[in-house]
Amino acid sequence: MPELPEVETTLRGIAPYLQGQTVTGFIVRNPRLRYPVAPELAALVTGATVGALHRRGKYLLLDFNTGHLLIHLGMSGSLRLVLAATPPGNHDHIDLLLASGQALRYTDPRRFGLWLWHEGDPAQHSLIRHLGPEPLGDDFTPQGLWQRSRGKRVAVKSFIMDSQVVVGVGNIYANEALYLAGIHPQRAAGRISLQRYSALHDAIRGVLTSAIAQGGTTLRDFVGGDGKPGYFSQSLSVYGRGGEPCLGCGSKLREVRLGQRTTVYCPQCQR
Repeated sequence: MPELPEVETTLRGIAPYLQGQTVTGFIVRNPRLRYPVAPELAALVTGATVGALHRRGKYLLLDFNTGHLLIHLGMSGSLRLVLAATPPGNHDHIDLLLASGQALRYTDPRRFGLWLWHEGDPAQHSLIRHLGPEPLGDDFTPQGLWQRSRGKRVAVKSFIMDSQVVVGVGNIYANEALYLAGIHPQRAAGRISLQRYSALHDAIRGVLTSAIAQGGTTLRDFVGGDGKPGYFSQSLSVYGRGGEPCLGCGSKLREVRLGQRTTVYCPQCQR
């Protein structure tokens, strides 16, 4: 699944090609996504000019004068820029046609993404308004993380993956951040000190920043349409390495299921 670094990489890749462009058409080949693509969406965006692009959590927001287009990549979705005349593949469901002769093409084999129109403040959309702070923003602080954890018996890994606590810390990055902070993923969130949450806060920021710089883990970018994996997968310390030696101490990394997610940790380095 595309996580925050992959979505941020996508945003940075497509923004220079979309901002200021007039939409000349909107092609929907299959409207059956997580929510059906509204039939009136084509009329709403055609002839309009794309303004700023933003990211909130794993949602992409395209600003227009009359509203905002919310895009979520779902489990398997991707965006790339292609020449508008490029023949579509089986899973190329939507094309946003641009005056430049290019198209922003949405591909989604599992069709769990979404394209929604919203008028008014997008921060108040029902899918966005409940989201916690951005992990790379000023609102995300060690003190805030610690305060939210008080009295919580849930495992700390599940706690930091809760989008109402902090957005965008997906499974891969939760594994990596907890390893860097030296915190056992199954430890109760409410039994971790402020000092250790400070280390975890810094680890979350560091892991996500590095992943964005390397184009993410599951994706690189979609401007070229090559769909090659991101380079951060080469920098993973624990995720996907269950049973292998810990890079820090040499102990065998353990792999368990936590919240139905693969969880890998070092029994020596993480307490």
